[in-house]
Amino acid sequence: MKKILNNADSFVEDSLKGILLAYPELLAAHPEDIKAVHRAGAPIQQKVAIVTGGGYGHIPVFLGYVGKGLCDGVAVGNVFTSPGCETILNVTRQVNANKGVLYLFGNYMGDCMNFEMAAEIAEMEGIKTETVKVSDDIASAPRDSWKERRGIAGIFFAYKIAGACAERLAALEEVKAIAEKAIENTATFGVALSSCWLPGSEKKIFEIGEEDMEIGMGIHGEPGVKRGRVASSRDITEILLPGILEDLSIKEGQRVAILVNGLGATSQEELFILYKDINEALVDRGIKPVRVFVGEYATSLEMVGASISILKLDDELLELLDAPAYTPFVNVGGVRGA
Repeated sequence: MKKILNNADSFVEDSLKGILLAYPELLAAHPEDIKAVHRAGAPIQQKVAIVTGGGYGHIPVFLGYVGKGLCDGVAVGNVFTSPGCETILNVTRQVNANKGVLYLFGNYMGDCMNFEMAAEIAEMEGIKTETVKVSDDIASAPRDSWKERRGIAGIFFAYKIAGACAERLAALEEVKAIAEKAIENTATFGVALSSCWLPGSEKKIFEIGEEDMEIGMGIHGEPGVKRGRVASSRDITEILLPGILEDLSIKEGQRVAILVNGLGATSQEELFILYKDINEALVDRGIKPVRVFVGEYATSLEMVGASISILKLDDELLELLDAPAYTPFVNVGGVRGA
């Protein structure tokens, strides 16, 4: 597939250099490790630092959520590959303000292993860490095993809520607890209509027919729950939405935040059609979407498809979701629902 690059082997480094050159007032990298990126001016004194990380190819996840009111640093891996332990340590040292560091990342085996090793070394260096794994993909495990699920687009809600809590100079234990609360009340379900190409690869990461779609596919091409014919937006809504509502036990009268996420090659116009149908389906069920986010929040290179994430709200979560935050990569403000 045609891509704008110089060399597949330098794809990540070249892209990171471009980002750092575009936003020098906001982002910086470790002097000896360009994959260890942090907020400009880090460490932020008196503040718990939040470090995330994961494979490249999902912007704005993970790097795009480094900013005020969000994360303090990110360890970047190669495309669809976990970041190394040393990179995680490099960014941890850069952002540590002696108030503790929260590791907040998606639940994938390689990420879990490398963050765990980094935490052990950081503790030996006197840096207190805590870990929270995002696990929102309902296609990957049932509700009674929700902590075993993959982390996908719902990580946005965890970043936003934990970041707001940390920005208020809360203690590490408080930031960890609110991140866990956000994740427990978040669920995501998605559909893929096409595959994507890794830079330098001669073939797609998986095959799917022109008239087919995969329900519940992961952002690295992990198998979904079933494959079927491409459906209308209204039908996709009725495939995805009921499962999320049931998973979170959302009843009539409850408030929710909605995230409609494009996987990389789905137009904004299509995403808003999908949200129209989601909104109508929620209103019919007596459920109020009080905050709405539509756009690309967690992608998979140029995959065509979308996911729906729902956060079941209470007053505490809503207040933190509404707190000020900024990143140049995505709208974190949201809009009020209908």
